[in-house]
Amino acid sequence: MSNYLSLVETNVFDYKPHLAKAAVSGQRRRIFVHEPNERVLRYMQRVLDPLYHVDVFDQPSSFVKAFSKSRTPDLTLLAWSSTERSAAVLEQVMARSRNHPILLASASANGEEMARAFTLGASGVIQKPFHDGDLKGAVGSYVRMSTHDAAESVAHEETRLSEGYSFVRSSKRMRDIETSAALVARSEIPVLVLGESGTGKEILARYLHAKSNRSGGMFLKLNCAAMPADLLESELFGYEKGAFTGAVQTKPGKFEICRGGTIFLDEIGEMPAVLQAKLLHVLQDGTYSRLGGRSTLRADVRVVAATNIDMKAAIVQKTFREDLYYRLNGFTLALPPLRERRDEIAVFAQHFMQKGAAKYGRPQLALGGELLEALESHAWPGNLRELENVINRYLIIGDARSIIEELHPRMGLQPVSIDTQDGLKQRMRSLKGSAEAAAIVRMLEETKWNRKAAAARMKVSYRTLLYKIQQYELGPPA
Repeated sequence: MSNYLSLVETNVFDYKPHLAKAAVSGQRRRIFVHEPNERVLRYMQRVLDPLYHVDVFDQPSSFVKAFSKSRTPDLTLLAWSSTERSAAVLEQVMARSRNHPILLASASANGEEMARAFTLGASGVIQKPFHDGDLKGAVGSYVRMSTHDAAESVAHEETRLSEGYSFVRSSKRMRDIETSAALVARSEIPVLVLGESGTGKEILARYLHAKSNRSGGMFLKLNCAAMPADLLESELFGYEKGAFTGAVQTKPGKFEICRGGTIFLDEIGEMPAVLQAKLLHVLQDGTYSRLGGRSTLRADVRVVAATNIDMKAAIVQKTFREDLYYRLNGFTLALPPLRERRDEIAVFAQHFMQKGAAKYGRPQLALGGELLEALESHAWPGNLRELENVINRYLIIGDARSIIEELHPRMGLQPVSIDTQDGLKQRMRSLKGSAEAAAIVRMLEETKWNRKAAAARMKVSYRTLLYKIQQYELGPPA
């Protein structure tokens, strides 16, 4: 029996299927709860009743009608499944009342289902099964913020974060994601950010930290796929002097250093199996020990994790622990790929142009015409990261035609009027030179402007590469 159901069996109270019996205080916020499973509904009512005025419904018909007969609740907690019936109920609720958050309770939430739910109007999701603290935290984070507060948090298209990062959004879809992030940020619930590589998962994690009660603390990022298991373990938990060969002094780990702050575990789906059990222990008990240590330390951190893999598939394949997944997945935020956000490409391109121009000390260049058409029609497999790199190359090279050719070769080779150019041969030499310069810049970026490494990978001499860099007036980032 699930933990949250077993708690109900020992609590006897007068249950009314459609209206909570709690006395209503003027200070209490109203919550509508729809859950067809009577035992789960009773459990949620028991947990929330002391804190809110709770109207509970086990039938969708009475639940939907309540939005016409009663005032709009401050929050709706709605059971969600992959059935069309759930979607229909959500649509009916949205048709009657749009000015309040809707939190979904789902036992089988995946990225595709949640994307559909958010499109229909849902504000967020809490993963079943949940414990008392999970439920109170998720509900509380929404109820504490009114619709006006949420609207204020997304009034601007750009929120500047620490270390030069910015959270940019212009579409309704991204504003909805930000609203959900702002609401959950103030709770201590672990958040799992889903999305392809380059969609901005780290930026969203930084946004969660900036809007949280821990914003005054540190934000530390750790890439779980970038180091072997033993090194990752020592980075997370630290080690005592003499714990292993080379441990000449005690070193605190990220959980210790980040006390009072937020740890961002990127590529969590790649975490070695041996460490998954230890991380689960920290999330369950809030304690850990340094390698080679005997004393128990308490973890005082908010955990935000991110992955670009299918976690459900990883669980089936036994490469990721199911119990750890449910611990990390207290709240899910799914970032769409850039190819599904084409209406935002111009906004992001201009943002990266301003950012790059300031960083490299170069004047901003025009973003329009064929170049903008090429940007908006490109598939962007690398998402925002790829777009930023393309804009930076455009800044350095200064030739829009070479960028168009890079993104869409056929578009770049359209006939050019000789009357408007210095001549066809000169134009072809210019295109060839621009393409060569773009290739050199791309290789230098991949090697972090290590010229010797770039020359080796390009299979040219170091002197030849230096000549080309000078010829095209290329320079490293400022």
